[in-house]
Formats: sequence, C-alpha cells, structure tokens
Amino acid sequence: MNNSIYRHAARVALLLAIAAPLAGQTPRVLHLDARKAGAVVQPTMYGLFFEDINFAADGGLYAELVKNRSFDFPQRLMGWKTFGNVEVTTVNPPFERNPTHVVLSYPGHDHKYSGIENEGFTGMGLLAGASYRFTVHARATAADGPRKIRVELIDTRDDIIAREEITIPSTAWEKYTVILRPRATETRGRLRVFLASRGAVALDHVSLFPVDTYKGRENGLRADLATLLEATRPGVFRFPGGCIVEGTDLATRYNWKNSIGPVENRPVNENRWHYTFPYRLFPDYYQSLGLGFHEFFLLSEDIGAEPLPVLSCGLACQFQNSGEECHVPVDALDEYVQDALDLVEYANGDPSTPWGSRRAAAGHPAPFNLKYIAIGNEQWGKEYVDRLEVFVKAIRARYPAIRVIGSAGPYAEGEFFDHLWPEMRRLKVDLVDEHYYKGPEWFLANASRYDAYDRRGPAVFAGEYACHMPDRANSFLAALREAAFMTGLERNADVVHMATYAPLLAHVDAWQWRPDMIWFDNTRAAATPSYLVQQLFSLNKGTRVLPLTCDGKPLAGDDGLYASAVRDDVAGCYIVKIVNTSAREQPLRLVIDNARGKYALLPDATVTLLAAPPDAVNTLDRPDAVAPVTAPARFTGNALETILPPGSFAVYRARYK
Repeated sequence: MNNSIYRHAARVALLLAIAAPLAGQTPRVLHLDARKAGAVVQPTMYGLFFEDINFAADGGLYAELVKNRSFDFPQRLMGWKTFGNVEVTTVNPPFERNPTHVVLSYPGHDHKYSGIENEGFTGMGLLAGASYRFTVHARATAADGPRKIRVELIDTRDDIIAREEITIPSTAWEKYTVILRPRATETRGRLRVFLASRGAVALDHVSLFPVDTYKGRENGLRADLATLLEATRPGVFRFPGGCIVEGTDLATRYNWKNSIGPVENRPVNENRWHYTFPYRLFPDYYQSLGLGFHEFFLLSEDIGAEPLPVLSCGLACQFQNSGEECHVPVDALDEYVQDALDLVEYANGDPSTPWGSRRAAAGHPAPFNLKYIAIGNEQWGKEYVDRLEVFVKAIRARYPAIRVIGSAGPYAEGEFFDHLWPEMRRLKVDLVDEHYYKGPEWFLANASRYDAYDRRGPAVFAGEYACHMPDRANSFLAALREAAFMTGLERNADVVHMATYAPLLAHVDAWQWRPDMIWFDNTRAAATPSYLVQQLFSLNKGTRVLPLTCDGKPLAGDDGLYASAVRDDVAGCYIVKIVNTSAREQPLRLVIDNARGKYALLPDATVTLLAAPPDAVNTLDRPDAVAPVTAPARFTGNALETILPPGSFAVYRARYK
C-alpha cells in the first residue's frame, strides 16, 4: 500500500473510531482522577542519546563531506585517490596534533596533472543549486610566484558539476575558502583538487561543508538530521556514547579534551565500532572529533535539552578487556578524575577560569549550565564500583550541585545488575543508568517494572533501550511494544527521571547496529515508528502524573491495553496515552473525575493516533508509511467514548479552564 493510500485509510479509520457509537458493545471504562496529582514529571523525562555508531557523526550529523580531511588516519591516504606527483609528509606542518599533509608538485609535463580525489562517506550528497563551502589550509613551497589549485565536484559519471580556482600566493600556511554550487544533484559525488600551476603547493585540512547547516554554523551539523532531533523537544541529551567512551582499549577511549579547540588541531581518534562486528566491518571508521564536546553542548542548548556528558571511569570495554592490566589502577585515576572536574569548569566556569576561558575563546562566554555527569557506561563488578567511588567523592567535594549518574551494568537483570544497585545506593549516586535491548515480549511484561522500585532513590535513567525484533527491523510492532513499556515509565515518574532510546542514527550504507531511531543516506532521512513514539511521549510529557485506573487498577497489560495519564500545567490540559497491543478493536469510555474549579474540563479535545500494520516501516523512499494522525474529539459531560483500533497508540488531550 503506498503512502498516500495508507495515510488516507488511517485517517478514515481514526475518524470512524472517534465517531463510532458504542451501541451493542460494552466499553472498558477508564477513570482519571483530576484531584490526585501525583509525581512531578521531570523536564528531562524523555530525551536523546547520541553515540558515534553507524557513521552517526562523521558521515552523518556532522556535516563535513570529506573523509580523512587532515590525512591523519593511520593509513594516511585512506579515503583519497592520488594522481601525478603527490607526496605525504609531516615536515613543517600547520597543526601540531594533525601534522600529516600532502604536497602537490609539477608532474613533469604540461599535459599531465597532479591532484587528489576524496570519496566522502559512501560518496558525497550534493544538491543542485545549493552552496558548499570548500576550505583548505595551503602554502606555496617556495617564494617563486603564486600557485593555483582547481577544485571540482564530480558526479558518478565523472562529469564536473562545479568548479572553482584558488590562488595561493604565500609560503606561509593560510586558510583559503571558495563556494561551490553544483549544477546537478548527486548522491554519491566526489571532490577533486588539482594543481593548476607549475610550482608545488602544500595542502592540509581539506574540507567541504554545505553552507546551509543547522543554525548556519561553519563547523556545523546536517540541517535535516538536527531538525529531526529538535522536533522531539528532548529534555536531556546524552553524549558522546556509549561504548566509544570506554574504547576498545584506553588509548582509543573518548577524551573530551581532544574534542575542543580549533577543529584543525583536534587529533583523529579510532572509532571502536569499525571492527567490533566482523560481519559489518568498516576499517575507514575514525573520528575527526569535529563534532566534539563544545558542539554537543551547543546542540543541547539549541534543542532545549539538558546536556549529559558521559566520561571514562578508567576502565576499557570490559567485554573486550578482562585483565586488570587493561585498565587504570584505582590509585592512578588522578588524570581521569581531573578530566571530570575540568569538564564541569569548561561547561560552567567563569571565563576567568582556565577551562572557562577555553569555552569563551570558542565563542560561548556564557556558561552551559551543566547539571549532570555520568561516570562510566556499561561497566560492572567491584572494579567499576571502586573506581566510581573515587569520582563521586571528588565531584561531591568540588561541585556538590552536580548530579552524578552511575551504571547498573549492561543488562536489565542478573548478577551484574543485582550487585551494582546496592552499591549505587551506598555511593549515593543521583541516578542509575539501566540498559535493556530486549525482545517484544519483555517490553510488554516489564510495563510494571518500576511499580515496586524503592521510592527513596536513586532515580532511574533508562539510558539505552530498544525493542529488538527477531529480524531487528524498525517495525511498527517494535515501536508499539516500546510505547506500552513507556506508559510504565510515565506512571512511575517519581522513580524514572530520564529515558533515551538507542541508538539514535544510522547510515543506510554504513551501519553496524540496528534497530535505530533515524535512518539516513547522503541526502535524505527517515524517522522510524520508534522515533514517532518517542516524539509523541516527549511532546505530551506533562508536568504531574495523574492516576488512571480501570476496575481500580492501572492498565498495564490487561486485555492488551497499557495506559498512563498526566496533567500539563503549562498547556492547561489533561493528557492520556493508551496503547492497544491486541489484535482487536477496544471500545473505551474515558471518564475524568473531580475536574472542578480551575481544573474544570472543557468539552473540546483532540486525539492523535499512531496505527499501522505490525510489519510497517518507514524508509527513505517511503518516510511517511507510518505517521500520526490528529483529529478533534469531544467530551460529553466528563466522559469521552471511542473505539481504539487494534495495534494502535493514541494520545488524548483535553483542555481545562
């Protein structure tokens, strides 16, 4: 069924369901008590988790189109083809931490050429008429006249779709810029740079960005992907990972101090995902760190989310490193602990402080108002607890207002989990990060997971979760199971303060892990049904939990129904979320009790329905195969009658005075 037909059918089904009389059917009656406001829903309740997996940063959210732009991958010319007289050298470099560059010299004949060609990340996405900013750091190798280089964008037929020349008059390293405008769209384009004069020229940090980045920043983000992130209105943004925080070994852990300052001088880091799965091997997967901690803080600010950085605790990935010799000894953690303290100063410190001045020099004199910091990712055992304790004591002593997040390990239950939770309480961390990548039945069975959790804390951060179907598809069925589970998060908002689906982004031609929240290629993006579920919860998170019961109990699986309710004191409305995981339609009567005074119910309401066949997916060619539909609804007195279609998720919003 094509997009337009399915969306029309969904709209018709919704309108019929809303208007359908319940004659002959006994509705299930849900009671919402408007008088009994429960837990506060934290502003951070629903958010985003970014990890550089599936080419999510370079080749994805980070808008740079050139792979290995500084020639500092271990294989210096990975991503490049060369022709003519090209030398790779580290003599007289422009950047201390990225010393490798190339020299293009006369090829020995006026009708031969010297140059370099970059393949991009599975090609370069180039749009006809759009503007692309090419920059390069260059110098003439001798003072015997100006040099010229020719810059071209090439399509898959080797036709030139844009061309400009740059004159390089100086023997000193300088930055040169030119704007290229392709005359045709190309999804797998390439960049060529020719020597166009006899004299030799040295080149470094060869870069190509779309001018139209998110917020228009030169070292910016891909606009369509960043806009999708913003559209979820996330309350928290966790970065930079994930397992890349740990690294396959300590040498390749994510070091935030390498990811700030001038982008040209940020050293390349090996991405641990490039060989983690031999059946999805990407030996060209490295991190330029152009999308670094400063940019993550900026993005958090731009999308209105609390920044949540994750730092190494001194343990390399424990799945890949079993011996103590692989990790930093507990009595040698000073550098790592100082990194955490310095990060808080970078984010929040006055510009007169050493690290606050670095933030100000990067163009952001105002603080980022960091409130949270996570230490470690999926670590476990006594080795993790011993190291975390060192961090907790140091952070509490220096920055008592910062909320520290510890880990419950890589699994949702079991030996590691059972050991870590009591230790997290003993250390008095503020939140505990739980992860669950599970099958569909687990998500249904665990909608009541937090009903019996200790209300005294610490709070829970559901830091990584996704429903894994047997084929790992991003199907509507998977998203519906996640929605059912999330009603349990919301009902227990006094326990659960944050939740972030994972992973966030995946390139269709270069992924290591699925399912994922957003899929993209070089020019397009598609939000999955899981994205839509996350977005609907986030846009409708409200401010206070309200009790919603059926036959005196919460709906947490009875007859395939799952539900939660909140009041939004900002928007002035009641919000009810109901998930029907059954294969039959469900007649419902929603009654709002005790809605009096300033909370008196108004008759007009809306319902947003997400419904689709179980195996429906959104693809780049059919990005709206699954899409929410919103229509008016109306209360009669204090009750609304409706029929919830099989396999659907509905959000009801009813205004009060």
